[in-house]
Amino acid sequence: MISQQTQWHRKHLLGIEGLSREEITLMLETAASLREVNRREIKKVPTLRGKTVINIFFENSTRTRTSFELAGKRMSADVINISPSTSSAAKGESLFDTMKNLQAMNPDVVVIRHAQSGAPWFLARHLDCAIVNAGDGRHEHPTQALLDMLTIDDNLPRLGRESFDGLKVAICGDVMHSRVARSNVLGLTTLGAEVRLVGPPTLMPPAVEEAFPAKVFHRMEEGLEGVQVVMMLRLQRERMEGAFIPSVREYCTFWGLTRDRLRRAAPEAIVMHPGPMNRGVEISSEVADDVERSVILDQVANGVAVRMAVLYRLCGGPKG
Repeated sequence: MISQQTQWHRKHLLGIEGLSREEITLMLETAASLREVNRREIKKVPTLRGKTVINIFFENSTRTRTSFELAGKRMSADVINISPSTSSAAKGESLFDTMKNLQAMNPDVVVIRHAQSGAPWFLARHLDCAIVNAGDGRHEHPTQALLDMLTIDDNLPRLGRESFDGLKVAICGDVMHSRVARSNVLGLTTLGAEVRLVGPPTLMPPAVEEAFPAKVFHRMEEGLEGVQVVMMLRLQRERMEGAFIPSVREYCTFWGLTRDRLRRAAPEAIVMHPGPMNRGVEISSEVADDVERSVILDQVANGVAVRMAVLYRLCGGPKG
């Protein structure tokens, strides 16, 4: 059942920053309730019939874009996918003009991914429809964090926990370039988890300990000691300007998650990855495919339910 104690009052979902514990919990409860739709033989409900959702992704995406499309269609919304490479943006049209023209078509929700941090906030100031941030630069990726938190919540019983309070989570790898890391740190600490950031100094943001409510470790073995959730991050070479690591081979040697390193974590620890995975770089195949420890495909499945919940709360459900 969806909790009625807290209602959703926000027009947009721009980031995890600023969301309360109650708001995050409400979104997770909503997603858990809607997940049943994805298990039906006919995966369709009329919840958003007559609503229009536009997905526009200025960066490549498989999981996020597909799951937003499925989420809208499974709730009977009219879903339009726009590729900037085949739109007027490829002819030099500005983001502002592109989006104002789309607004003239009267959508209810625009889901946007953009390479520039802050792009969804800019649109929220200038457009009348609801805006969902599907990833902006190095800043935030709120729906990824929500699906990660839902996946962890599903696994709390096997981790011997009743809540996130005191749960030890290690987020490992290229923290500097990861919007997923930022959103997860904000969300998990809001729910009461103890978060560690684990990675080489060259891939940590400046003044990381002041910027993030998390402990920082620069040795993989030390950072994994006793944690119950291990979340690996992709090495984002496309965002790197300069030499952040000596080589991919050396990065794998010191920072890749292997079965031996995973033994440092708690015996019941689960392994996560937001995707896409670079097998043999940040994670070994034997760990990624470990059916006892890896919940990576569960994350993907939960992505549809979470994005259904977001669309429902922004344009279908009660807002208080």
